[in-house]
Amino acid sequence: MRVLITGANGFVGSWLASFLAERKHDVRCLVREGSDRSALAHPDVSIVSGDVTDPASLAAALDGVEVCYHLAGIRRGTTRSDFMRVNAEGTRLLAEAMVQMKARRLVLCGSLAASGPSLNGQPRREEDPFAPEEWYGESKAEAERILFSFQDRLEVTSCRPARIVGPGDHENLTFFKLVKRGIVLKLLGRERRISFIDVEDVLEQLVLQGERKEAVGQAFFCASAQTESVESLMTYIAEVLQLKTRTVPLPESVLLGAGGLADLVSTVSGRKLPLNRKLARQLLAPGWTCTTDKATRLLGFTAKRSVRESVKRSGEWYLEHGWL
Repeated sequence: MRVLITGANGFVGSWLASFLAERKHDVRCLVREGSDRSALAHPDVSIVSGDVTDPASLAAALDGVEVCYHLAGIRRGTTRSDFMRVNAEGTRLLAEAMVQMKARRLVLCGSLAASGPSLNGQPRREEDPFAPEEWYGESKAEAERILFSFQDRLEVTSCRPARIVGPGDHENLTFFKLVKRGIVLKLLGRERRISFIDVEDVLEQLVLQGERKEAVGQAFFCASAQTESVESLMTYIAEVLQLKTRTVPLPESVLLGAGGLADLVSTVSGRKLPLNRKLARQLLAPGWTCTTDKATRLLGFTAKRSVRESVKRSGEWYLEHGWL
């Protein structure tokens, strides 16, 4: 079938484009004019210029499309309105264009950030109310509310990945770089667990949500049943890179202060640093864990790849491409 992927030149989007093309779907990728398209190297995908915040560009992109995988969005912004304009209102404009063009199903790639951190050691469940702690999470929660407001006109479903690991990922590169310098961080205080998911497992669940009737009208977390702390993740990285490291205890106040200082440096210099206040707050949350049983029960999905395997593949890719 003909599918459209928004945000197709991003980390997950480029993986998804190749994944669907290899399965002989007619894959169309919506990419902003002037954006880097080098990740979309598969010969059997087509690229159209457009932006989810530009309604005029969406009709042509959606011509003949049955299913749209909506991955376009921003993870960093200077104001709350930036996140809402792209992540939330972009979803509304896309859904309206799909109704107009008679597309059938919209699969939103949401985020565990919309649900917020886990509390009292209890993983988040899909039916829990949204409790985001920052602008990105707020915008993804609003995007999902908008998505389900269209369920009388479209087949809609939301996938909420946990922290994604895999070759080409930028979000976890900071941890690899610290380990390369011989450092493993140990956050002081309570133990904080995090749910992870391999990028290829994300693709498999997204496709199931694009195909299975059981997915319609439903939101699903996407995660491995395995959870790790930041310290254990970095220990895996050290093993993969075969490096000797020292454990550095990190008080909460120091991490918050470093994140604030990094934001100031980024504002003054214009450079994006690997550490920022947002990452510091995420790491200091009580935990970021979620249940996985709903996707197993309704979609038959179970993550196949362990965190250790994901870390190994990522580390090998970073080394091969000179990122470390």
